[in-house]
Amino acid sequence: MNDVRELLGRAVEGAGKPAFSAGAVYAKAARIRRRRRAAASAAVLAVVAAGAFTLPRTGGDEDSAHTSVASAGPSASPTDPAPDRAQRLAALLPGNVGEVEEVSLAVLIKNATPEQARTDYLGPLDGHYAFRKGGGVGYLVLVLEDREAVEKKTGRPADPDEDLCVRVGHEPARTDCVREVLPDGRVLTTWRDTMDVEGDDSVGWGPELVGRLVQPDGSQFLVRSSTGFEGSGTRGPLLSEPPLSRQQLKKLLTGPEVLPKG
Repeated sequence: MNDVRELLGRAVEGAGKPAFSAGAVYAKAARIRRRRRAAASAAVLAVVAAGAFTLPRTGGDEDSAHTSVASAGPSASPTDPAPDRAQRLAALLPGNVGEVEEVSLAVLIKNATPEQARTDYLGPLDGHYAFRKGGGVGYLVLVLEDREAVEKKTGRPADPDEDLCVRVGHEPARTDCVREVLPDGRVLTTWRDTMDVEGDDSVGWGPELVGRLVQPDGSQFLVRSSTGFEGSGTRGPLLSEPPLSRQQLKKLLTGPEVLPKG
């Protein structure tokens, strides 16, 4: 769970509203999920019909909410053309994953401006993406951390010999955890997270597939393939399954397209 919270914490840090807690984003998931199971399908349709897919306008004729999360992605300036990360990512995936759009979780969840949400990424495809399919909306978060960033955060570089599937201390066991040592020495670990946590916040995340790819140089990729979220800033109902499967995550993370040039 720490790996998952860490990704969202990075996604929204520095975007104003200091009272926000990354851990709190997950806090209401269990209660929201129970209400969702009990709610009739007609109520869900009513929410969608009322505009659950659309963020509120902030003024002017242009739909600024759409512009902030799609046309001006988290690492684009307001005056620069939109990055083509979403198109490049979609080209690497099968067509049945749905429509892919680059977004900013800070914009969606915290109502941050594009400038506040601006992030400098290491990898050419690092970022946050929305996947629309069958009326639902899921998310993919991909982040590359170099050795220096990992050491600053944990006090040591990422260790390929560490087995993330082994429960340590009071840390909860990772569900359906698979550890794979690749021929080039990299280690990919993927697991499922139900996101069943209690707390008090306006956002609840659905189940997701989480992954970490540790590289021999001490760097690592962190990834979330989430069925989506409910509550403040939602753009649609949860997907029935994470947008990318375990094998699709593996193919994406081990390909050259996610690595910085040089």
